[in-house]
Amino acid sequence: MRSEEKGNVKNSVGRLVFGALSFVIQTLWIVFLFVRLNEYSTIISGITTVLAFMLVFHIYGKPDNAAFKMPWIILIFMFPILGVCIYGLFGHKRATKKVRERFFDVHEKLAAYMKQDDSVIKELEMQDFGAANQFRYLSVQEGYPAYSDTDVIFYKEASDGFEAQLAALEKAESYIFMEYHAIEEAEAFERLHDVLKRKAQAGVEVRVLYDDVGSVGFVNFDFIKRMQESGIQCKVFNPVLPVLQIFMNNRDHRKITVIDGKAGFTGGYNLADEYFNLTHPYGYWKDTGVKLTGGAVKSLLAMFLEMWDSIGKENEDISVYFDNCNVVSDKKADGFIAAYADSPLDDNYVGENVYLNLIKYAKYYVYITTPYLIISDEMNRELTLAAKRGVDVRIVTPGIPDKKLIYRVTRSYYGRLASAGVKIYEYTPGFVHAKQMLADGNMAVVGTINMDYRSLYHHFENAVLMYGFEELSKLREDFEETFAVSEEVTSKYQKNRYVVLRGLDTVLRLIAPLL
Repeated sequence: MRSEEKGNVKNSVGRLVFGALSFVIQTLWIVFLFVRLNEYSTIISGITTVLAFMLVFHIYGKPDNAAFKMPWIILIFMFPILGVCIYGLFGHKRATKKVRERFFDVHEKLAAYMKQDDSVIKELEMQDFGAANQFRYLSVQEGYPAYSDTDVIFYKEASDGFEAQLAALEKAESYIFMEYHAIEEAEAFERLHDVLKRKAQAGVEVRVLYDDVGSVGFVNFDFIKRMQESGIQCKVFNPVLPVLQIFMNNRDHRKITVIDGKAGFTGGYNLADEYFNLTHPYGYWKDTGVKLTGGAVKSLLAMFLEMWDSIGKENEDISVYFDNCNVVSDKKADGFIAAYADSPLDDNYVGENVYLNLIKYAKYYVYITTPYLIISDEMNRELTLAAKRGVDVRIVTPGIPDKKLIYRVTRSYYGRLASAGVKIYEYTPGFVHAKQMLADGNMAVVGTINMDYRSLYHHFENAVLMYGFEELSKLREDFEETFAVSEEVTSKYQKNRYVVLRGLDTVLRLIAPLL
């Protein structure tokens, strides 16, 4: 397998560097002023000390994940002035109040189109009450209904999913909505762009939304102009600006395509060449995806419209889009499905909760692929408890990293998992980017949600929970094929490692929530 660097594309990396430097300079300036103010007045210094202790107790009493609390508490105790300043700038969600209000307003408007058909849950209860509880959580607590009228196709290679996407786009009649973390103006996207341009010229409404940080190495702001010249509406999410703001930490990591409200695509892959192995910066790229046809496409449509309307402050009539969301055939699907999203703007950690529920649900095995394994104590305990009660727990991570520091942090979690009986594999051919979990062959998650703090707590994400589909047998086959070309490293990390390495692992796990 050849390996090459990313191509020299016209991009906005310079803008990202400038924004990051401006961000750091503004932060250091605020900290410097606060330090000098404390040096100038003993009264202010005393107030700062009292404030630091009060802040520590406040953080300790919050219902947040303990892994998030500990780094802040240590920082504030060791460096009170610095800790108070940094926490005030980045450590709480009140700084995103206006953003949250805008998103919640749109979310409430969309809720009217996300009603649960109670007969679906009751039907699932007759088959498997435990599985019904999993879907009930998403429906009742998070507002993402379960459907029994939706067909699913699983693609074990991103390139297969992309080809199916292109074919489905050719059939679009009313609208095409696409939301992706990363878009690269290269070979793969040019094929897609050709289809979108022709469809736009034929009168189909085409919208494209991308994340600025995710795409910053691939495109610049001229990209929006070029899309508009092709008849395509285009927006960028949360653009990088040289202004201090906490919301910059929250990225749109979703991957969604909705066609006429009848077909939807999601999964791990973005619209860049490396995801389809047209280039190989990290060896062979392993990614997966799914196609939905039927009622559950409503949920993907709602996710897209929520993001689109929130960042544009639009007040459009959305009913026309949901009118097209119907089952394309009278055939009943062979399983149950719920498409769901996760947002960093609330305290509902949906992505992590679904994973935790799925692990707890498993009786025989849990198979997982994730590009990053940087997990909370709750997730660690659930995985190790499953292994200790006899569940065959296997986790596949990359053999070739895309970020060396994050790869080192990922490996720091192996020891405790391996010691409890969790089997750890590293994907030898290259980089595994697929985000999927399969329990007992009958329940699975495929989506965009990595098992790391960024995906689980900081990013906008999406995924699908599936139960009972025959198509899940293909997911099981994909796992078996992945295990066959991966190296099991469990025994290596079960052994007692050098004290220095164990100490380094402890430090890495301590700072992991802040990375």
